Amino acid sequence: MSLLREPWQTGQELALTRRTLVIVKCVSVRLGDPEVVPLLLDLHREYETRYGDGDSVHDVDGAEFEAPSGGFLVLVDGDTTVAGGGLRQFNATTAEVKRMWTNPAYRRQGHARTILRELESLARSLGYERMRLETGYAQPEALALYRSLGFTDIGNYGIYEHASGFELALT
Repeated sequence: MSLLREPWQTGQELALTRRTLVIVKCVSVRLGDPEVVPLLLDLHREYETRYGDGDSVHDVDGAEFEAPSGGFLVLVDGDTTVAGGGLRQFNATTAEVKRMWTNPAYRRQGHARTILRELESLARSLGYERMRLETGYAQPEALALYRSLGFTDIGNYGIYEHASGFELALT
C-alpha cells in the first residue's frame, strides 16, 4: 500500500490567486456538510438567473457522492467555500461530475480548473476509465473550460433538453 496520497486526501495547499495571497485547501466532504451549503444555495440562484429554474441542484441523492463509487470535494479558504464539485458513478467505467461551482468572489482565478483536476484524480483512484459531465447553453465559461481541459463534446446525454455533454478519457 502506498503512503502517497492525493492532495484532496491530505488537505494540501493548492493555489495562490493573482489578486491577494489566498491559500485554498481541497477537502473531501459529504453533500450535507456545512461547506457545501453555500455552493448549493448559489448554484440554485445561478440556475434561476440563467435558466429560470434552479430546482435541479437537488435532483441527486447525496449518497451517490459517497465512497466507494463517488465523492464530493471543495476548495476552502479558511471558512469560505471557494469552489466544489461532486463525482458519482454513471456506469461501471464512467464517473459523472455534478454540482460544479465557484464562489463568484473567487472566479477567474483557476479554482474550477483545480476542482476538475482533483475530481479527475479521484475518479482515477476509484478505477474509472472516463469522466463525463453536462452543462447548459447559458454557461459559456463552463463550455470553454471543459474544452480547454481536453473534454470531448459528446452531445446531450442527460435529462436537460439543451445541455451539452462532455467526456474525458482517464486512461
